[in-house]
Amino acid sequence: MSNPPDELSREIVGLFAAVNRRYAQESEAAAAAHDLTPLQAKALLAAEGPVPTRRIADRLHAEPSNVTVIIDRLESRGLVERGPDPADRRVKRVAATEAGRTVAADLRTRMPFAADPLASLDTPQRESLRDLLRLLLED
Repeated sequence: MSNPPDELSREIVGLFAAVNRRYAQESEAAAAAHDLTPLQAKALLAAEGPVPTRRIADRLHAEPSNVTVIIDRLESRGLVERGPDPADRRVKRVAATEAGRTVAADLRTRMPFAADPLASLDTPQRESLRDLLRLLLED
């Protein structure tokens, strides 16, 4: 039987929730300003240069087949275009159009925290945080 969490643990968990909430609220507001979902906005940001669909899926932590619907919506709005990969014609690459790059730039302006929530930490602090989070997930 485990001990109940102490006050420090509750505070840390609360801070995780606050960071997540701030990230989500900022991302949702920025996306909504362009009539996009947060996932569509994240996919658009991932597609600023021509990239395989797989890379966008990795950024969204989703399966490529699920990303297809998101890319379809962005393409129908003229924000991205698909094309074959010159190195492997079986692979589809997605790239933001000029309109898509304009929207992506505005999204970044509207979400300074979500674009880089760790901006206030220096490299050693980021490395320490990463290492501590990895420890939490080892079980």
